[in-house]
Amino acid sequence: MINNLPYLSIMILLPLLGSLLVFAIPSALGAARIKSIAFAIFGIVFALFVTAAMQFQINATDQFQLVESYEWITAFGVSWSVGVDGLGLVMLGLVTILVPVVLLAAWRDVADDAVGKFYGLNLLLQSVVIAVFVATDLFMFYVFFELMLVPMYFLIGRYGVGDRRKAAVKFLIFSLVGGLILLAGVISLWVQSLRITEIGSFNLEFLSTLGLNIETQRWLFVAFFIAFAIKAPLVPVHSWLPDAAQSSTPAVAVLLIGILDKVGTYAMLRFLLPLFPEASAELAPVALTLATLSIFYGALMAIGSKDMKRLMAYVSISHFGFIVLGIFAFTTQGISGAMFYMFSHGLSTAALFLAVGYLMQRTGSSEISDHAGAFQITPLLAGLILFGGLSSVALPGLASFIAEFTVLLGTFARYPILAGFATLGIVVAAVYALWLYQRTMTGHPSDAVSGIKDVSGREVIALSPVIALTLVLGFVPQLAFDLLNPTSEKVMQQVSQVDPAALIDGEN
Repeated sequence: MINNLPYLSIMILLPLLGSLLVFAIPSALGAARIKSIAFAIFGIVFALFVTAAMQFQINATDQFQLVESYEWITAFGVSWSVGVDGLGLVMLGLVTILVPVVLLAAWRDVADDAVGKFYGLNLLLQSVVIAVFVATDLFMFYVFFELMLVPMYFLIGRYGVGDRRKAAVKFLIFSLVGGLILLAGVISLWVQSLRITEIGSFNLEFLSTLGLNIETQRWLFVAFFIAFAIKAPLVPVHSWLPDAAQSSTPAVAVLLIGILDKVGTYAMLRFLLPLFPEASAELAPVALTLATLSIFYGALMAIGSKDMKRLMAYVSISHFGFIVLGIFAFTTQGISGAMFYMFSHGLSTAALFLAVGYLMQRTGSSEISDHAGAFQITPLLAGLILFGGLSSVALPGLASFIAEFTVLLGTFARYPILAGFATLGIVVAAVYALWLYQRTMTGHPSDAVSGIKDVSGREVIALSPVIALTLVLGFVPQLAFDLLNPTSEKVMQQVSQVDPAALIDGEN
């Protein structure tokens, strides 16, 4: 094992170079060969992740490990600085697992003459998302935060369905507005660092020691929070997601909801709270209110949805409300639960979206009413959809249950009434999940499902890693919490918060 290998930089650059290679390969070479090259690159990236994870030390005193730092734009204090803590490592695992899983599930979703561009865009997407999750320089983070828009815009607008161009433009406009607001905040923070220390820098650890006054923190918190809330997404800046999900292929929707949207909540933990600790504590009630609204709004809108992809987008809005609730409850359990929720939600999104996607691909429709009686025709697919639905509603024994329970437990310790209201969202969640299954799987088979085939071996294999991880982490969640708890404790220190006495007594 080469201990000094720059794993994180290689994990960023390898899929980037791979995307250029795949873009350049002529379609005459054959779709199968292009896919094989892309999957070979995905496999190498995953192997690098595993090797890097084996070197990660859970009890290390430094916040970030596998650190690399190179001068980039010296005049402005910009550097190529990367590193991971427990949260960053878990998110890297999510990216390196989900991207190849999703593309294996979507093996035949794209015409042969478009395979090169489609896989090239996905390689580019993996590269920039990895960079976002490992960047410890604020400017570097911002650059890749914005670059994420490019591949996703084309994946929705070029390879989607229905009114895909309108949905792609709406996604782009919302994201650009959030990005511009974030840019104003980033520049203002750099100016503050120059004014206070006479050293302009974007280094995260340096910026977190500036000691900004509360008024400055408030304005900067608002700028950063709006950008991250759009990306998350939270009510009321969520409306781009249902349109984008409905107009995307199931595979692209999983990448959008399962990975890209996590950048918003990840950035709240990585940048928002450490940089503006006093404002974060002061404005936490606002974030908690929006989180609770998102939980109920998303769940209620899901119940009323007639389109399966739109329903699942609203479900995710509800789930992101739970994640933000855990973050701003300011308890170690709540924050650890929120981080675990980010990973488990990626798994449950993939399980449900891809399984339902198999059904939609066979019928050519995403309308719920077109799929009655599918269980009689495709029993194995019905089982996969049921598993995805139960994972989405946090069935005990699955990873999502542990995540949701930990978030609510951590929230209850500080905000018992708010946690009680949020718990009601679980009841509503059971309604939309069971109703979806009832309307699509039971009853007399509709014309759309008559004659369709059950899932193939490749489709089952594609979902197998997601199902296995959901079950393993449902029964042995400590595998993840051992990585996440030190990060949670660090965040609590950064915002100068301590657990309520009730939670401390309960742990004792």
